[in-house]
Amino acid sequence: MALVSQDNVMALISRTGRELQRYRKGRRQVVGCIPYRYSLEASKELEVMVISSKKGKAMLFPKGGWELDESKKEAALRETIEEAGVRGIVEAKLGKWSFKSKTYDTFYDGYMFPLLVEEQLEFWPEQHVRQRIWMSVSEAKEACQHWWMKEALERLVNRLTTHKLGRMKPIVGSVQCIGDD
Repeated sequence: MALVSQDNVMALISRTGRELQRYRKGRRQVVGCIPYRYSLEASKELEVMVISSKKGKAMLFPKGGWELDESKKEAALRETIEEAGVRGIVEAKLGKWSFKSKTYDTFYDGYMFPLLVEEQLEFWPEQHVRQRIWMSVSEAKEACQHWWMKEALERLVNRLTTHKLGRMKPIVGSVQCIGDD
């Protein structure tokens, strides 16, 4: 088990460029998180955070390139801080999806992780180019533009439902990456 302090992945500006990007069999490797929390209301309903894309009004979960100097979880956490301005516990991988980029007409491998939000930052690198919105799972399924992210959200809901029923061990930790699934 490797513990990685979040202080090591926080930057005041977003990383840019593709010179450190990972590729496997010609496919760009991208990682992201589904930030989630339970509402503060008595119902304690599951809420997820979506963000706007840079190029339009489409909504999605934070994601971006997995770079050579990072584990998958470190990259997912970095992207989530940069794009959504939230920190928390990166949990076990939800899965891997292969998809074609509409913008670049190339194929990607995408890995998604749940992120149990512990802190919502007032200032974050992409705050001037993205909006972030907490919404219910059903609203997120409607709003999210990517089919593979919708599948990741469904896996998260299934995992949390199973957890609620007592079939999984609780996940403990502080604001850190634990291991690399």
